[in-house]
Amino acid sequence: MTYELWYWNGIPGRGEFVRLALEAAKIPYRDCTREPGAGQERLLEDMNRVREYPPFAPPYLVVDRMVISQTANILLFLGEKHSLAPADTAGRLWVNQIQLTIADMVVEAHDVHHPIASSLHYEEQKAESLRRAQVFRETRIPKFLHYFERVLIPHEGWLTAGTHWSYADLSLFQLVDGLLHAFPKRMAAVISDYPCLSGLHKRVEALPELQDYFASPRRLPFGDGMFRYYPELDGE
Repeated sequence: MTYELWYWNGIPGRGEFVRLALEAAKIPYRDCTREPGAGQERLLEDMNRVREYPPFAPPYLVVDRMVISQTANILLFLGEKHSLAPADTAGRLWVNQIQLTIADMVVEAHDVHHPIASSLHYEEQKAESLRRAQVFRETRIPKFLHYFERVLIPHEGWLTAGTHWSYADLSLFQLVDGLLHAFPKRMAAVISDYPCLSGLHKRVEALPELQDYFASPRRLPFGDGMFRYYPELDGE
């Protein structure tokens, strides 16, 4: 079965967390809005289809007639279906817990450059963004990264203390990658405080399962998505 992944075309965004799991596990899928002749209009048309369980927003995954939305929910499904998470209930919930915490930080990173409304341009809320960015750099980045470092230390590698990665390990990589893009100076100043997290980022970056993907145009660069680089938001 080939899954259908639906997400906004042109940005990695939340859809990238799902793509990494699909690509690393070699799961066949269609990136529907990136197909020739598709685009945002096709996404909006599909979202507005009459369904028993319609998605609120992308990303969502269509599996046969089942529609699964919300990034953590999609990954929970893939984790159980394709062994990308522990087999026991406690382990599956643990990996999901990490994924939900990652989602919390992604929202905070996005709200640095859009603290008032997503519908407003960055320039229309720049003053508020500057204030939000200072708090995010000085307080929120270390708070989240300290937690991720703490949970990685006893596992000496992957989050599940096993020899194989989970989908949450891939998502932690994407989170760190996004922070390195959006806050390069701040991350350069603090990343040495989190050697386990930095090590995980490097291990995922070197995974043989992802090398073809990383070298392909399927891997979208950061741009106008969740993680955006504005020099003034990265501090002095």
